[in-house]
Amino acid sequence: MTGTAPGLPVAAALGLITAALEVYGDDPPARSALVGYRTRLEEPLRVAIAGMVKAGKSTLLNAIIGEEIAPTDAGECTRVVTWYRHGITPRVTLHRRDGSSLPLPVTRGQGRLVLDLAGTPAEDVDRLVVEWPSARLGSLTLIDTPGIASVSGATSARSLDFLTPEDAPSQADAVVYLLRHLHAADLTFLEAFRDTGVGRSGTVNALAVLSRADEIGAGRIDALMSARNVAERYRRDGSLRALALGVQPVAGLLAQSARTLRESEFSAFAQLAALDRDARERLLVSADRFVRPTDQVEVSPELRRSLLARFGLFGIRLACVLVRSGVPDSSALSAELTRHSGLDPLLRSLADQFQARADQLKARTALIGVETLVREQPRAGAERLSAMLERIQAGAHEFAELRLLSEARTAGIGLSRERAEEAERLIGGAGSAPAARVGLPEDAPAGEIEAAAVAALRRWRTLAENPLTARAVAEVCRIVARSCEGIIAGVRSGGPEPVLLAAPGATTP
Repeated sequence: MTGTAPGLPVAAALGLITAALEVYGDDPPARSALVGYRTRLEEPLRVAIAGMVKAGKSTLLNAIIGEEIAPTDAGECTRVVTWYRHGITPRVTLHRRDGSSLPLPVTRGQGRLVLDLAGTPAEDVDRLVVEWPSARLGSLTLIDTPGIASVSGATSARSLDFLTPEDAPSQADAVVYLLRHLHAADLTFLEAFRDTGVGRSGTVNALAVLSRADEIGAGRIDALMSARNVAERYRRDGSLRALALGVQPVAGLLAQSARTLRESEFSAFAQLAALDRDARERLLVSADRFVRPTDQVEVSPELRRSLLARFGLFGIRLACVLVRSGVPDSSALSAELTRHSGLDPLLRSLADQFQARADQLKARTALIGVETLVREQPRAGAERLSAMLERIQAGAHEFAELRLLSEARTAGIGLSRERAEEAERLIGGAGSAPAARVGLPEDAPAGEIEAAAVAALRRWRTLAENPLTARAVAEVCRIVARSCEGIIAGVRSGGPEPVLLAAPGATTP
């Protein structure tokens, strides 16, 4: 937000916090909490990466950032909450639970950032903060969390305390939740996150990722197709649909390694691709066979072990196919492997569902914090804060959209299935960009988008004004119609598009 005026939701939340500080300023804990909410409004959106143990959280975080800076082994640092935020120069700071902090050395080993707790027990660490000069951290702060449902109860508790605290907003504005298979523990966590902080006020602010998607097809070249089918089945699952805005399949290991492909690895893939088909297929029968010493290939066993660790059999098979199809160099192969990994759709979802709604999600966190404070610590002047809260929530259309989206995903909104799906799309359920809202491709011309929005506006106004339409349904129709008006106004004014987390070589619209 630096250098720009705050959007309407943030401006309203800032005004509320200023008023709350006048009421609670003499209460040090309350004042500290309110100042913290105000600081969050001025910072980038906080997106946590969560999931069960071995779901591939750190690997996916590296893929999103485009650098291997998050440790992916089972070391002590994966047992603590680690923040990755933008900084001019690399810096690592350990924050203890007692409030003290300790700067840590910035060192790299084998191309990866090395994090060390400097002898501090994990249970005494509140968080690690890694500041890194990455453009992708300019608009998002990414937070790597320990595994949910870990064998170590203390490790799981650190994630749950951070993401789903009792009687307080979550410290994350949104979450990317990684699944390998849909377990009861996954649904339990997502329900707790929805009922905490911004979620409690009627917001679906989680994206599900079918991580390690290449393993679903046992590493076959068509593994991602199988994963997409599974993801679509999960997306339509009623229990998960109420908790997540979508389900994206991603081969996280491939995405991470593709973004950091080395020239030596391209050369190795070229040599493997040059083998005759039978020899190559025999080599790729299994991981053990691939790394076994053999005179049939010049790529050393050591390099083959490295390729296996970084790309997996799926990535190796895919790289060979791409090289044989004419991909000429390491840069082109990096882009193609990234595209096939499923990372790009996830980045678009992050942009459409989280970044484009950053002001609303951050403001929601602040509103819930003030609402909780007023409810639990009533005092003179708090009535005015309650009235402000009610006005903000009733008057901001952005909040009305979030509430309606949550209702559409949970209790339903009293419309036919076809109408309900259109309503959800128009209020941003499939993405907040104008084209996504009206169901057109992202490169659709402005005139076509406007015409679709005008037609939708007429339909929803007619339904809202129909005397046979129930009052609650009519209110839903009015919210959808207001969204259509917003789409039309945005297209006519040439409003800015959300900033995409583009992959290397991609252009941002």
